[in-house]
Parts: sequence; structure tokens; C-alpha cells
Amino acid sequence: MAKVDVVQERQRMSKERLKRLRDALLENLVERDEAMRLVLLGALAGEHVLLIGPPGTAKSEMARRLHVAFRLDGGKGGYFERLLTRFTVPEELFGPLSISALEEDRYERKTARYLPDASVAFIDEIFKANSAILNSLLTLLNEREFDNGTERVKTPLISVVGASNELPKEDELAALYDRFVIRCRVGPVSQEGFDHLLDLRGKVDPMVPPDALLTVEDLLAIQKEALSVRVPENVKGLLSAMRAFLAEQVIPVSDRRWRKILFLLQVSAYTDGRDAVSLWDVWLAQHCVWHTPEQRQTVVDWYHSRLGTQTPSEPEQFANVTVTWEARLQRDKESKTQERDDKNRLLYVDSNGKTTSEAVSETQARNTEGNLLYVAPPESENPTNSGKGYTSDELGGLRSSGEWDWERRRRRY
Repeated sequence: MAKVDVVQERQRMSKERLKRLRDALLENLVERDEAMRLVLLGALAGEHVLLIGPPGTAKSEMARRLHVAFRLDGGKGGYFERLLTRFTVPEELFGPLSISALEEDRYERKTARYLPDASVAFIDEIFKANSAILNSLLTLLNEREFDNGTERVKTPLISVVGASNELPKEDELAALYDRFVIRCRVGPVSQEGFDHLLDLRGKVDPMVPPDALLTVEDLLAIQKEALSVRVPENVKGLLSAMRAFLAEQVIPVSDRRWRKILFLLQVSAYTDGRDAVSLWDVWLAQHCVWHTPEQRQTVVDWYHSRLGTQTPSEPEQFANVTVTWEARLQRDKESKTQERDDKNRLLYVDSNGKTTSEAVSETQARNTEGNLLYVAPPESENPTNSGKGYTSDELGGLRSSGEWDWERRRRRY
């Protein structure tokens, strides 16, 4: 099997596997589809996700479900969860100091079962982080490394889900805020979903099929192969236009962040089984560029206006609509049942027997049954008004025989 075929087959199997995983993670989550998908996508791309919203909106539940998605052999990489306050000390996140190491004049922490030992972590009220833990936290989020004494050690961290009721106000937290490439606002369940919420009984963990679980090797393979996903010029142009628009709106987005956003789009396309990023993937950028939740709608409105269409909630739906529409355009273009002008517009017939590109107008000719008359190329096998149109010569014959009566059409309509 050729190398390209092997990659495509692996990509197809990855898509099917991720779909089963996604469906399992979404089970019994009410109105959290978008947020849970973003949390999973962030992990696949090796990025962290920030959930903004009040308590009791399933933010920690989504982080716990993300950890369930992974098969972590050898006991490496557990789940870590902590609520920060302004009084939180480093030991609560990174582990207590090792007494035996201190006796040997070494400053080391016992990190087992703490954040440096976790694969997935949920940190609530993350912007309560104080200066005593901020530097170590930034290094761990960005580099996946932790300074333990004199050594910098690699951590098994896949993704951190951060949560907060409010946005950071202090300048010293700006760097921490920027580490979360994906940002999602999570609100209470709507009135429409409230009945479904009340129907849930007890706490039910998602049942992920064993063959759908992800390993660290799976993540590395996805991230490596996603780099080869093409980024067409129209996508680059749309991102460039978005950058200019955000600058006009005084919504700054760093160059580093744009690169991460682009890779996120590549991962989205790859895991959907595609070899190129589409314009519809750029829909995801709305969750990556805002500084305040209110700005997201501004980005969404701009995106809609640029594409000239209302945006469904799923980029996958965009792709399906696009494929269908492009196929229809191609069929119309290749159609031999109706003649076109030099601008590829369909040709009809007006009341004077002349061709026109206007399908509906006061001068549009119809037959006595009220059907539009349009011109078919001479090579059409069955140029009838039932769907194949008429040639110019046949139209002349219809008019002289009275089958095409402009005056009757005018009186009827």
C-alpha cells in the first residue's frame, strides 16, 4: 500500500474513532456540546482551554470527562483538580517539600499526584493564582516542564482546563490568560433544556468504548500529521482580514496566538478526515481571539458577513453544505439542457423572442401553460419545455403556431 494510502486510511480510522469518543463524552451533558467539543479539540492540539462562567455549570465535569478519554499506561499522568484562592500556596499545586532532600541540602518537591504529575488538570478560579506560584505555573503550561530544585523535568501534561467566574484584571495575569488559546463562555442551562436537566439521575460517568480511548502516541501522531494539512490562500486571506478587523476593534491578538490558532484549524481539519483547512474551520477562531466574552459576538457577526451566510453551530455542517452547493454548481455548469451566455448565465426568452439572462421579469416569455421558456443548446436530445428547454428555431415555430402566446401570458399573470 502506498504511503499516501496508509496515511489516508489512518486518518479515516482516526476520524471514526474520535467520533465514537466524542459521542461518549457528550452523553448526559445538557447544552454543553460546543464546550465539550472545544475541550477535546484543545487536548488533541496540545492546547489549554479556559471556561468562563458561574459555579454549577459543569466546568469541572467536562475536565473529568476529558481525562476519561485517555488510556494512560504505566500509571503516568493522572487527574488533578484544585480550587485556587488568594491564599493558595505552591505546595497545594506542586507538592510538599521533600524532608529527606532538605536533609541533604536539596530543595525538591514530592510531585506525585500533584499538578506536575498530571496528564489532565482542572484548576478552578485560576486567576486567583498569586505571584508565588505564577512563574512555575506558566512554565508548566507553556513548556510542559517543571523546575524541581536544580532540575527541570518533563511532565506528562496534555491539557489544563482552567475555569473562572470573572476575567483577570491584574496586569501580571495577562501572560497566564494568554496561555489559554481556546476560551469558552459557559452559562446556565436554558429554559428549553431545563426539563432534560431534571431528568438526569445521579452521577453517570461516560462509557467510552475501549477501542476509542486515546494514548499519548495517538496524540503525537495526530499533531504530527496535522502539520501537513494544507492551508489554502483563501483561508490565509480570511485570517488576514480578521486580524485587520480585530486591530480596528482594538482587540489585540499576538503573533504567537495566531500561529496556535492556525494549528488548531489544521487539527480540526485533520480529525475531520480532510487534507486542507476550509473557510468553515475559521469559525473556530471566534473562541480564540476575544478578550471579553462580549467581543465574541462581534467576531461572529464579522465572520457571517464575510462569508455572506448564517453560520450553523457545527463546522461539519458547513462542509456538507459547501460540498452539496459546489456539486450543484458543477452540475449546472456541465448541464447541456440550457444554453448560457459568455458570462455563464442561463439564457431565457423575452416577449420579443430575444434571449435574456433574466429568469423573472415583466418581459419573460412563457408558454400557454405558464411555464418559463428558456433556450437549450442545439445538441440537446430532448429540448422540450418539460425540463429541457427549446432551441431558438423551435421557439420561433412555437410562436408562429400560437403555442407561445405572450398576450395570453400577460392577461393570465
